[in-house]
Amino acid sequence: MSDDRDTTKRRSRAVAAALKAWWHASRRDLPWRHRTDDPYAIWVSEVMLQQTQVATVTDYYARFLEAFPRVEDLAAARLSDVLKAWEGMGYYARARRLHAAARRIVAEFDGRLPRTLEALRSLPGVGEYTAAAVASIAFGLDEPVLDGNVTRVLARVFRVRQDPRAARTRRRLAKLAGSLISPGQAAVINQALMDLGATVCAPRRPRCDACVLRAWCLAAAHGEQHRLPRRPARKPIPHYEVAAGVVWRRRRLLIDRRKPEGLLGGLWEFPGGKRQPDETLEAAVVREVREELGIDVRPTALLTTVRHAYTHFRITLHAFECRYVSGRCRAIGCDAFQWVRLAELDDYAFPAANHKIIAALREAHSAEAPAARRRQSGRSRLRS
Repeated sequence: MSDDRDTTKRRSRAVAAALKAWWHASRRDLPWRHRTDDPYAIWVSEVMLQQTQVATVTDYYARFLEAFPRVEDLAAARLSDVLKAWEGMGYYARARRLHAAARRIVAEFDGRLPRTLEALRSLPGVGEYTAAAVASIAFGLDEPVLDGNVTRVLARVFRVRQDPRAARTRRRLAKLAGSLISPGQAAVINQALMDLGATVCAPRRPRCDACVLRAWCLAAAHGEQHRLPRRPARKPIPHYEVAAGVVWRRRRLLIDRRKPEGLLGGLWEFPGGKRQPDETLEAAVVREVREELGIDVRPTALLTTVRHAYTHFRITLHAFECRYVSGRCRAIGCDAFQWVRLAELDDYAFPAANHKIIAALREAHSAEAPAARRRQSGRSRLRS
């Protein structure tokens, strides 16, 4: 057992030295890594990088910091403006929690991101990984991180064959990550592991021939790099048929805002929901609009059908243009509602699937504008 521990220690020292040398020579030029030491900017980037690829985050990161350059600006902003700045990046709970955390930082920490792991973990939306990443990169604390990339590198280098989701395995991986860190070197080691996992030690096609850790990788030595880390069997992904109503009244469209909790909370959408068993799509529209807003509508035409995938389920969304029939709008199954012109939709933050409906609306009604102008011009000539 002692020999095994000594071997692991020697491997860890060698791996750490190779990682540091590789990172200083090959690190990615990311705006939140080497161009700023602002803890707020680093925190924003780490929240954005949860569930989102670096290429996507890069553009959003610059625009977001332009809109909210300081934590005080983010705290003072309306949630609707924060969601609009986040629009298109998905996983909107991150934006809501980022906004709530900014308000906590201003109220309880004098506008400065807390410097301890415990205090960071107390902020909304800051979990184990994000707290450790901010603590090590922004404040130089010797905290190891475990994200998907780091887990993959460690599982392969040290040939960890157990399920990485299990608590016992995660503790082992965290200990291995910590074994690579010498005092003051956490930021370098953590970022090197992240970069190596993202660019070389890829999930399906690891570039072992280009890997700086190949000489010490136990998975590669045993031909197991493609099988580690262990992946659990995927469960079938459910699919739902959804119907939405594009309700017109006096050339205005009805939109409503989802309640703040839950999926897509705080975003605007066209009212609708899942079709029930043995229910037609048109009947689903009528029922859902009545349940959400208390009015009766009549579907007149299918506008478009949108297929969209979320993390754990897929939908086919059928959008029907509808005529308002009767009733007074009330926010029953939603947080708020608005009657808006087609041109005003850009002022509101919508989920990706609804953007496809908006595009179909604009295409369908773009031909009406010239005709309307011709009719108006004809009436003007008659009056003159």
